[in-house]
Amino acid sequence: MLQQYETVFILTPVLSDAQMKETVTKFRDTILANEGEIVYEEDWGLKKLAYPIQKKTTGFYHLIGFKANPDFIARLELQFRRDERVIRYLTFAMDKHAVAYAEKKHGQVKDAAPVVEKEEKPAPRVTKPVVDDDIEIDEED
Repeated sequence: MLQQYETVFILTPVLSDAQMKETVTKFRDTILANEGEIVYEEDWGLKKLAYPIQKKTTGFYHLIGFKANPDFIARLELQFRRDERVIRYLTFAMDKHAVAYAEKKHGQVKDAAPVVEKEEKPAPRVTKPVVDDDIEIDEED
């Protein structure tokens, strides 16, 4: 049975754009080659790190949401550890609530009826005319 996972990895900032895309493709292909299914993917780009890692203060962040067999995760993380272009990674199994949130966030909810909210009309404004007998109005022609 396939379990849904999310993995976020940070690539070293010294990579060129082509090298970064090649690395992401490598991990995407690894998931697909091991009977995985990619559900969504986000490239977060170059971001500042919270603290220096290997004397680097920025890194290329990439997120992949996928379904795979639980025994595959150890092999994927071994690939992350072996690749010197990856400076950090985190892979976690998603529970049903996280899966529902991810589907909503990425617009992948299937067979769901659109929620139509009733538009509330404002109550009609009733105004009373102001009558003040003490005010004199000078009319000039």
